[in-house]
Amino acid sequence: MPATIFAAASQAGRNAIQKSLTAELGTMGATQVRFLFGFPFACLFFLIAWFATDSAMPSVDAKFLGFVTLGALAQIAATALMLAAMKSRDFVVVTVWTKTEPVQVALFGVLVLSDPLGLGTATAIVLATLGVVWMGYKPVSKTSGAKRDYGPVFFGLLAAACFAVAAVGFRGAILSLPEGNFLIRASWTLVCGLFIQAFVLAVWMRITDPAAWQRCISAWKISLAGGFLGAAASQGWFIGFALTTAANVRTLGLVEVFFAQMLSKRLFDGSTSRQERIGMLLIVLGVVALLWLQR
Repeated sequence: MPATIFAAASQAGRNAIQKSLTAELGTMGATQVRFLFGFPFACLFFLIAWFATDSAMPSVDAKFLGFVTLGALAQIAATALMLAAMKSRDFVVVTVWTKTEPVQVALFGVLVLSDPLGLGTATAIVLATLGVVWMGYKPVSKTSGAKRDYGPVFFGLLAAACFAVAAVGFRGAILSLPEGNFLIRASWTLVCGLFIQAFVLAVWMRITDPAAWQRCISAWKISLAGGFLGAAASQGWFIGFALTTAANVRTLGLVEVFFAQMLSKRLFDGSTSRQERIGMLLIVLGVVALLWLQR
Protein backbone atom coordinates (compact mmCIF):
# COMPACT_ATOMS: atom_id res chain seq x y z
CA MET A 1 0.00 0.00 0.00
CA PRO A 2 2.68 2.61 0.87
CA ALA A 3 4.64 1.75 -2.30
CA THR A 4 1.55 2.13 -4.50
CA ILE A 5 0.40 5.41 -2.94
CA PHE A 6 3.94 6.77 -3.28
CA ALA A 7 3.96 5.65 -6.92
CA ALA A 8 0.62 7.34 -7.61
CA ALA A 9 1.80 10.66 -6.13
CA SER A 10 5.10 10.54 -8.03
CA GLN A 11 3.33 9.65 -11.28
CA ALA A 12 0.95 12.59 -10.99
CA GLY A 13 3.94 14.91 -10.63
CA ARG A 14 5.75 13.31 -13.55
CA ASN A 15 2.65 13.60 -15.77
CA ALA A 16 2.41 17.30 -14.94
CA ILE A 17 6.05 17.86 -15.94
CA GLN A 18 5.59 15.87 -19.15
CA LYS A 19 2.46 17.82 -20.02
CA SER A 20 4.37 21.09 -19.63
CA LEU A 21 7.15 19.76 -21.89
CA THR A 22 4.90 18.51 -24.69
CA ALA A 23 4.60 21.89 -26.43
CA GLU A 24 8.40 22.35 -26.42
CA LEU A 25 9.59 18.80 -27.13
CA GLY A 26 6.64 17.24 -28.96
CA THR A 27 4.83 14.06 -27.90
CA MET A 28 7.74 11.66 -28.47
CA GLY A 29 10.28 14.04 -26.88
CA ALA A 30 8.17 14.42 -23.74
CA THR A 31 7.64 10.64 -23.71
CA GLN A 32 11.40 10.05 -23.85
CA VAL A 33 11.95 12.24 -20.78
CA ARG A 34 10.59 9.63 -18.36
CA PHE A 35 12.73 6.87 -19.87
CA LEU A 36 16.07 8.47 -20.79
CA PHE A 37 16.36 10.65 -17.69
CA GLY A 38 14.77 8.03 -15.45
CA PHE A 39 17.26 5.28 -16.34
CA PRO A 40 20.19 6.62 -14.22
CA PHE A 41 17.91 6.89 -11.19
CA ALA A 42 16.61 3.34 -11.76
CA CYS A 43 20.22 2.10 -11.79
CA LEU A 44 20.84 3.97 -8.54
CA PHE A 45 17.75 2.42 -6.92
CA PHE A 46 18.91 -1.05 -8.00
CA LEU A 47 22.43 -0.57 -6.63
CA ILE A 48 21.05 0.60 -3.29
CA ALA A 49 18.74 -2.43 -3.12
CA TRP A 50 21.55 -4.78 -4.22
CA PHE A 51 24.02 -3.61 -1.58
CA ALA A 52 21.39 -3.30 1.14
CA THR A 53 20.04 -6.83 0.69
CA ASP A 54 23.33 -8.54 -0.31
CA SER A 55 21.45 -10.52 -2.99
CA ALA A 56 22.77 -12.28 -6.07
CA MET A 57 22.49 -10.57 -9.47
CA PRO A 58 19.22 -11.69 -11.08
CA SER A 59 19.48 -13.75 -14.26
CA VAL A 60 18.04 -12.87 -17.65
CA ASP A 61 16.37 -15.57 -19.73
CA ALA A 62 14.06 -15.62 -22.76
CA LYS A 63 10.87 -15.59 -20.67
CA PHE A 64 12.01 -12.56 -18.67
CA LEU A 65 13.11 -10.72 -21.81
CA GLY A 66 9.81 -11.44 -23.52
CA PHE A 67 7.73 -10.11 -20.64
CA VAL A 68 9.89 -7.04 -19.98
CA THR A 69 10.02 -6.13 -23.67
CA LEU A 70 6.23 -6.42 -23.92
CA GLY A 71 5.83 -4.17 -20.90
CA ALA A 72 8.41 -1.66 -22.14
CA LEU A 73 6.95 -1.24 -25.64
CA ALA A 74 3.36 -1.11 -24.37
CA GLN A 75 4.32 1.61 -21.88
CA ILE A 76 5.96 3.70 -24.62
CA ALA A 77 2.75 3.54 -26.65
CA ALA A 78 0.61 4.28 -23.58
CA THR A 79 2.64 7.37 -22.58
CA ALA A 80 2.61 8.77 -26.11
CA LEU A 81 -1.17 8.26 -26.41
CA MET A 82 -1.77 9.88 -23.01
CA LEU A 83 0.29 12.96 -23.90
CA ALA A 84 -1.45 13.21 -27.28
CA ALA A 85 -4.80 13.29 -25.47
CA MET A 86 -3.51 15.94 -23.04
CA LYS A 87 -2.75 18.27 -25.94
CA SER A 88 -6.46 18.99 -26.38
CA ARG A 89 -8.07 18.07 -23.06
CA ASP A 90 -7.70 18.90 -19.38
CA PHE A 91 -4.88 17.26 -17.39
CA VAL A 92 -7.25 15.73 -14.83
CA VAL A 93 -9.80 14.54 -17.41
CA VAL A 94 -7.18 12.65 -19.42
CA THR A 95 -5.73 11.18 -16.20
CA VAL A 96 -9.24 9.96 -15.41
CA TRP A 97 -9.65 8.26 -18.80
CA THR A 98 -6.34 6.42 -18.42
CA LYS A 99 -7.54 5.21 -15.02
CA THR A 100 -10.09 2.90 -16.66
CA GLU A 101 -7.02 0.66 -16.79
CA PRO A 102 -7.69 -1.56 -13.69
CA VAL A 103 -10.59 -3.44 -15.31
CA GLN A 104 -8.39 -4.24 -18.30
CA VAL A 105 -5.46 -5.14 -16.04
CA ALA A 106 -7.67 -7.60 -14.13
CA LEU A 107 -8.81 -9.30 -17.35
CA PHE A 108 -5.31 -9.48 -18.85
CA GLY A 109 -3.92 -10.73 -15.53
CA VAL A 110 -6.42 -13.59 -15.42
CA LEU A 111 -5.81 -14.54 -19.06
CA VAL A 112 -2.00 -14.20 -19.17
CA LEU A 113 -0.76 -14.81 -15.62
CA SER A 114 -3.69 -16.74 -14.10
CA ASP A 115 -3.93 -14.13 -11.34
CA PRO A 116 -6.89 -14.82 -9.02
CA LEU A 117 -9.96 -12.59 -9.38
CA GLY A 118 -12.89 -13.20 -7.06
CA LEU A 119 -16.36 -11.70 -7.43
CA GLY A 120 -15.84 -9.25 -4.57
CA THR A 121 -12.52 -8.02 -5.96
CA ALA A 122 -14.01 -7.65 -9.44
CA THR A 123 -16.91 -5.63 -8.00
CA ALA A 124 -14.53 -3.31 -6.13
CA ILE A 125 -12.47 -2.75 -9.29
CA VAL A 126 -15.56 -1.97 -11.36
CA LEU A 127 -16.92 0.40 -8.67
CA ALA A 128 -13.67 2.37 -8.49
CA THR A 129 -13.39 2.47 -12.28
CA LEU A 130 -17.00 3.67 -12.52
CA GLY A 131 -15.94 6.57 -10.32
CA VAL A 132 -13.23 7.69 -12.74
CA VAL A 133 -15.56 7.31 -15.73
CA TRP A 134 -18.16 9.44 -13.92
CA MET A 135 -15.53 12.08 -13.21
CA GLY A 136 -14.43 12.18 -16.84
CA TYR A 137 -17.88 12.39 -18.44
CA LYS A 138 -18.50 15.86 -19.82
CA PRO A 139 -21.94 16.29 -21.46
CA VAL A 140 -22.19 18.67 -24.41
CA SER A 141 -24.99 21.23 -24.25
CA LYS A 142 -27.52 20.83 -27.09
CA THR A 143 -28.05 24.59 -27.28
CA SER A 144 -24.35 25.39 -27.67
CA GLY A 145 -24.10 23.71 -31.06
CA ALA A 146 -20.73 22.23 -30.05
CA LYS A 147 -19.82 18.73 -31.12
CA ARG A 148 -18.18 16.23 -28.83
CA ASP A 149 -14.54 15.56 -29.70
CA TYR A 150 -14.05 11.82 -29.33
CA GLY A 151 -10.39 11.88 -30.40
CA PRO A 152 -8.95 12.54 -26.91
CA VAL A 153 -11.41 10.00 -25.44
CA PHE A 154 -10.17 7.36 -27.87
CA PHE A 155 -6.52 8.16 -27.14
CA GLY A 156 -7.14 8.12 -23.39
CA LEU A 157 -8.92 4.75 -23.41
CA LEU A 158 -6.36 3.23 -25.78
CA ALA A 159 -3.61 4.52 -23.49
CA ALA A 160 -5.36 2.74 -20.60
CA ALA A 161 -5.33 -0.53 -22.58
CA CYS A 162 -1.60 -0.16 -23.30
CA PHE A 163 -0.89 0.66 -19.64
CA ALA A 164 -2.80 -2.51 -18.71
CA VAL A 165 -0.68 -4.63 -21.07
CA ALA A 166 2.46 -2.97 -19.67
CA ALA A 167 1.45 -3.71 -16.06
CA VAL A 168 0.81 -7.39 -16.82
CA GLY A 169 4.06 -7.62 -18.82
CA PHE A 170 6.17 -6.14 -16.03
CA ARG A 171 4.52 -8.32 -13.36
CA GLY A 172 5.16 -11.35 -15.55
CA ALA A 173 8.83 -10.34 -15.84
CA ILE A 174 9.15 -9.92 -12.05
CA LEU A 175 7.54 -13.30 -11.37
CA SER A 176 9.77 -15.03 -13.94
CA LEU A 177 12.95 -14.14 -12.00
CA PRO A 178 13.96 -17.01 -9.72
CA GLU A 179 16.61 -15.13 -7.74
CA GLY A 180 16.43 -12.33 -5.20
CA ASN A 181 13.77 -10.91 -2.90
CA PHE A 182 10.88 -8.78 -4.11
CA LEU A 183 12.89 -5.54 -3.94
CA ILE A 184 15.77 -6.86 -6.08
CA ARG A 185 13.44 -8.42 -8.66
CA ALA A 186 11.35 -5.24 -8.93
CA SER A 187 14.42 -2.99 -9.22
CA TRP A 188 16.16 -5.20 -11.81
CA THR A 189 13.01 -5.36 -13.95
CA LEU A 190 12.78 -1.56 -13.83
CA VAL A 191 16.41 -1.15 -14.96
CA CYS A 192 15.93 -3.54 -17.89
CA GLY A 193 12.59 -2.00 -18.88
CA LEU A 194 13.88 1.57 -18.87
CA PHE A 195 17.00 0.57 -20.82
CA ILE A 196 14.85 -0.96 -23.58
CA GLN A 197 12.54 2.05 -23.63
CA ALA A 198 15.28 4.69 -23.69
CA PHE A 199 17.21 2.81 -26.41
CA VAL A 200 14.19 2.20 -28.66
CA LEU A 201 12.98 5.80 -28.43
CA ALA A 202 16.48 7.23 -28.90
CA VAL A 203 16.96 5.28 -32.13
CA TRP A 204 13.46 6.22 -33.33
CA MET A 205 13.94 9.93 -32.62
CA ARG A 206 17.43 10.06 -34.13
CA ILE A 207 16.04 8.60 -37.36
CA THR A 208 12.66 10.34 -37.60
CA ASP A 209 13.15 13.66 -35.76
CA PRO A 210 16.75 14.57 -34.86
CA ALA A 211 15.68 18.11 -33.92
CA ALA A 212 13.30 16.75 -31.26
CA TRP A 213 16.13 14.61 -29.90
CA GLN A 214 18.33 17.69 -29.56
CA ARG A 215 15.55 19.63 -27.83
CA CYS A 216 15.05 16.71 -25.44
CA ILE A 217 18.75 16.73 -24.47
CA SER A 218 18.80 20.55 -24.18
CA ALA A 219 15.90 20.52 -21.69
CA TRP A 220 17.88 18.34 -19.30
CA LYS A 221 17.32 20.46 -16.18
CA ILE A 222 13.55 20.07 -15.96
CA SER A 223 13.79 16.65 -17.62
CA LEU A 224 15.91 15.38 -14.72
CA ALA A 225 13.03 16.16 -12.36
CA GLY A 226 10.61 14.33 -14.67
CA GLY A 227 13.02 11.41 -14.96
CA PHE A 228 13.45 11.13 -11.20
CA LEU A 229 9.70 11.22 -10.55
CA GLY A 230 9.13 8.72 -13.37
CA ALA A 231 11.73 6.28 -12.03
CA ALA A 232 10.47 6.72 -8.46
CA ALA A 233 6.88 6.08 -9.56
CA SER A 234 7.89 2.97 -11.53
CA GLN A 235 9.90 1.70 -8.58
CA GLY A 236 6.79 1.94 -6.41
CA TRP A 237 4.56 0.26 -9.03
CA PHE A 238 7.06 -2.57 -9.54
CA ILE A 239 7.38 -3.22 -5.81
CA GLY A 240 3.60 -3.50 -5.74
CA PHE A 241 3.62 -5.88 -8.74
CA ALA A 242 6.17 -8.06 -6.94
CA LEU A 243 3.92 -8.41 -3.89
CA THR A 244 0.39 -8.75 -5.28
CA THR A 245 -1.63 -8.88 -8.50
CA ALA A 246 -1.37 -6.02 -10.97
CA ALA A 247 -5.14 -5.46 -10.67
CA ASN A 248 -4.87 -4.80 -6.92
CA VAL A 249 -1.97 -2.39 -7.43
CA ARG A 250 -3.61 -0.47 -10.25
CA THR A 251 -6.95 -0.20 -8.44
CA LEU A 252 -5.30 1.29 -5.34
CA GLY A 253 -3.32 3.46 -7.78
CA LEU A 254 -6.57 5.25 -8.68
CA VAL A 255 -5.74 7.58 -5.79
CA GLU A 256 -3.54 9.27 -8.41
CA VAL A 257 -6.72 11.09 -9.50
CA PHE A 258 -6.70 12.96 -6.18
CA PHE A 259 -3.07 13.98 -6.61
CA ALA A 260 -3.80 15.04 -10.21
CA GLN A 261 -6.70 17.13 -8.94
CA MET A 262 -4.45 18.93 -6.46
CA LEU A 263 -1.79 19.58 -9.10
CA SER A 264 -4.42 20.79 -11.57
CA LYS A 265 -5.62 23.39 -9.08
CA ARG A 266 -2.11 24.55 -8.30
CA LEU A 267 -0.50 24.42 -11.76
CA PHE A 268 -3.28 24.55 -14.34
CA ASP A 269 -5.99 26.60 -12.56
CA GLY A 270 -8.38 23.66 -12.42
CA SER A 271 -11.45 23.36 -10.18
CA THR A 272 -13.47 20.52 -8.64
CA SER A 273 -17.14 20.18 -9.60
CA ARG A 274 -19.94 18.34 -7.80
CA GLN A 275 -19.78 15.62 -10.45
CA GLU A 276 -16.07 15.12 -9.80
CA ARG A 277 -16.65 14.91 -6.05
CA ILE A 278 -19.24 12.13 -6.60
CA GLY A 279 -16.74 10.30 -8.81
CA MET A 280 -14.07 10.62 -6.13
CA LEU A 281 -16.47 9.15 -3.57
CA LEU A 282 -17.05 6.11 -5.82
CA ILE A 283 -13.28 5.69 -6.20
CA VAL A 284 -12.81 5.80 -2.43
CA LEU A 285 -15.58 3.23 -1.88
CA GLY A 286 -14.10 0.90 -4.48
CA VAL A 287 -10.55 1.20 -3.10
CA VAL A 288 -11.70 0.73 0.51
CA ALA A 289 -13.71 -2.35 -0.53
CA LEU A 290 -10.68 -3.78 -2.34
CA LEU A 291 -8.39 -3.23 0.64
CA TRP A 292 -10.92 -4.80 3.02
CA LEU A 293 -11.24 -7.85 0.75
CA GLN A 294 -7.47 -8.19 0.44
CA ARG A 295 -7.03 -8.37 4.22
